[in-house]
Amino acid sequence: MIRPFTYQALPMRVVFGAGSLARLPDEVAALGLTRVLVLCSPEQEAIGQQVAAALEAAAAGVLPEARMHVPVEIAARARELAADLGADGCVAVGGGSAVGLGKAIALEHGLPVIAVPTTYAGSEMTPVWGLTEGGQKRTGRDVRVLPRSVLYDPEMTLTLPALMSATSGMNAIAHAVEGLYAPDATPIVSLMAEEGVRALAAALPRVVADGSDLDARGEAQYGAWLCGAVLAATTMSLHHKLCHTLGGTLDLPHAQTHTVVLPHALAYNQPAAPDAVAALSRALGGGPDPARELWELAGRLGAPRSLRELGMTEEDIPRIAGFAVANPYANPGPVTRDGVQALLRAAWAGEPPRAGTATAVPTRPTERRSRT
Repeated sequence: MIRPFTYQALPMRVVFGAGSLARLPDEVAALGLTRVLVLCSPEQEAIGQQVAAALEAAAAGVLPEARMHVPVEIAARARELAADLGADGCVAVGGGSAVGLGKAIALEHGLPVIAVPTTYAGSEMTPVWGLTEGGQKRTGRDVRVLPRSVLYDPEMTLTLPALMSATSGMNAIAHAVEGLYAPDATPIVSLMAEEGVRALAAALPRVVADGSDLDARGEAQYGAWLCGAVLAATTMSLHHKLCHTLGGTLDLPHAQTHTVVLPHALAYNQPAAPDAVAALSRALGGGPDPARELWELAGRLGAPRSLRELGMTEEDIPRIAGFAVANPYANPGPVTRDGVQALLRAAWAGEPPRAGTATAVPTRPTERRSRT
């Protein structure tokens, strides 16, 4: 029996397929935009300039300053530059950093964003924004920051290095994992989550083995799209809370942190989420322990599997655990300080994920409203 649910599709246009970047000028024109600011990270400035050249007179300029976790100082500079240039929209080229910077401009000035993803982060599919100030990352949801149009062109991911491809894809899988045991999950979202995990788990080894495999790149981007849509539609739980805290407080690299933490957070919650375990087992090939399967997958991909190698010290564990339990949020099982410290200790050391002891508890109504 299917329980009652509510599903609301987000207002977004998606253009998918190799070579779809050529349609960017048409997407800009369709939104009635005439001067767009191109946003990218310093590492992708050449791609940003290439996109601006393709837009010709419709490009107001290029700002190659996007950074992880969107520091408020860079967000303020981007907002000022957009205003000074008279930009009426933004094109964010890159991963979560570039898209996040575009969202910061949209939040302040209401400028529409077109996203051209070059990673598998999935931020382009969500109305979630984040800003980091003073070592603390705050997030929120606002439909104004949702990109109006997304161009998924697998050719734009061909230069993404193997390691970044692996960790970016694992980051996307994390969205689907938490969506499967979210309190507001629906049958539609669960289908997208399972299919997204299946697609990425199948594609990532091929991408790492041969970065020029366009079919594998397309499969990975398809999976990332689905996982990003799951992130947009559901409440995230312990895994994302930990990663936001680790990133905002310790400035750990975003995708790598998700890759390391995911198997441990899933293991913590597996006893309280049997339906999610069943779906993930199907998506990952039928094994009985999806948390261990994801840890093994990260190893096969050559991805990091310890927080220690990302720069976290053992002394940081109690502080991060304290932040993680400071405010209530939706999670399938109880979040305890001792439990989180044990989770973080295993993730810090790079040990295999330990079976959790969490049991399902009712989610308080106030927790259901927190969706980041």
